Amino acid sequence: MTEVRLMVIGDELVAGAGDPKALGWVGRVAARTHPTDRLSVLTLAVPGETTTALGQRWEDEVARRLSPDADNRLVIGLGRADLSAGLSLARSRLNLANVLDVAEQRRIPAFVVGPPPGSTAEADRLAELSAAFGDVATRRRVPYVDTFSPLAAHEQWLGDLAMGDGVLPGQAGYGLMAWLVLHTGWHTWLGLPDDAA
Repeated sequence: MTEVRLMVIGDELVAGAGDPKALGWVGRVAARTHPTDRLSVLTLAVPGETTTALGQRWEDEVARRLSPDADNRLVIGLGRADLSAGLSLARSRLNLANVLDVAEQRRIPAFVVGPPPGSTAEADRLAELSAAFGDVATRRRVPYVDTFSPLAAHEQWLGDLAMGDGVLPGQAGYGLMAWLVLHTGWHTWLGLPDDAA
């Protein structure tokens, strides 16, 4: 039996911050993923991380966790920090493009999960950012999960944010994110039948 090794990079949303069950979307997705090989999920999260900071650290951190005997894969969970840091849309696009290009050069299949909705004040800018990330991934034939569009007006998502600090989802919100990931090409990307969900 070989190993499917998933390196998951991103911010506090990848770590499941704010989830009383401490699973986040990553833990919920891993629990519903059943490859024929052993599954190892290595979460490499840095709270409040921009795509610039992510681009500077990911390769070294992931390289230390690669195994020549495993099916190594990269999951990129993008957050909202680029907005508060004042990064231009062009810079955010370029940062993601660079990560995906290096991953392809290193023959590490990538999967991208976009930023979910946050405060309504930044909704328009976040919609643009999510669409830009989606475009970058699509141009490189990398699966992209748009979590913004389906959740922006989702009653359960908005209620979950309101019950917390207004920034991080709770149990219900992370469950919604996990559902979107599981139903947007996750199993296909892993070479598993869709009905495994």
